[in-house]
Amino acid sequence: MKILAIDTSSKNAAVAILENQNTIIELNNDDEKTHSQKLMPMIDEAFKKSNLSLDDINLISCCLGPGSFTGVRIGIATAKAFADSKNIPTVGVSSLEALAHNLNQDGLICSLINANNGNVYAGLFEIVEGKTLKSKSDFLSFKDSNGDISLNPLRDFVEENNEFSNISFIGDGAILYKDLIEKMIFKKYDITVIEEQISTGISIGKIGYTKYKNGEYGDSSFLSPIYLRKSQAELALEEKNGIKNHHFPGSSVIFSTSLSA
Repeated sequence: MKILAIDTSSKNAAVAILENQNTIIELNNDDEKTHSQKLMPMIDEAFKKSNLSLDDINLISCCLGPGSFTGVRIGIATAKAFADSKNIPTVGVSSLEALAHNLNQDGLICSLINANNGNVYAGLFEIVEGKTLKSKSDFLSFKDSNGDISLNPLRDFVEENNEFSNISFIGDGAILYKDLIEKMIFKKYDITVIEEQISTGISIGKIGYTKYKNGEYGDSSFLSPIYLRKSQAELALEEKNGIKNHHFPGSSVIFSTSLSA
């Protein structure tokens, strides 16, 4: 099975082509161009360099977010157009889970994506033998009532009963708050902060393959964005109308069982 993986959820655009779980090609681009300008040329380049075409693709695995609202929509729209044109099945993958799996290690992993203004998208994953056994995600605000940064919401989000004694933090949010995270005192965890920015294209392809094998796929309508907060435009409108509750419906903490790899 040949898989086209697409991730436009962050500043970096990632495109990968895999055969089952083996990478054929991966391309990344984090220049200042918008995803609408760089995504299609990247896909075209990936096909040319791999001597493949859309006709060879058996599955499209697309990042659903959370992340850049516009970026996520561009990636999903592209995946939908390809899927509809060639009747290719699709799989959606969380950017938070892809980050965790791109670390390529078992254990307790917390993915943090910078959502600006003292906010992050957070995902917590228990990974054993390359499979996600438990996961949860939420939108966290680190600004307290005085406007200062406090990581207490992160501590509350992370501390759960499980078998691990250490935790790894990954993502641009982890890098941004590295110094504060390393000073945090947890009840039971030793802390490691991964300082490298890691692309998620290959992980999205690998997780997509596993989801497909588990029957978690569909046509283009299967792809819907993961929003853990409201857009800036929605927040501005609420501010104008005097609405103070900015928490996105459905973004409460969820702890679930999964079998992604």
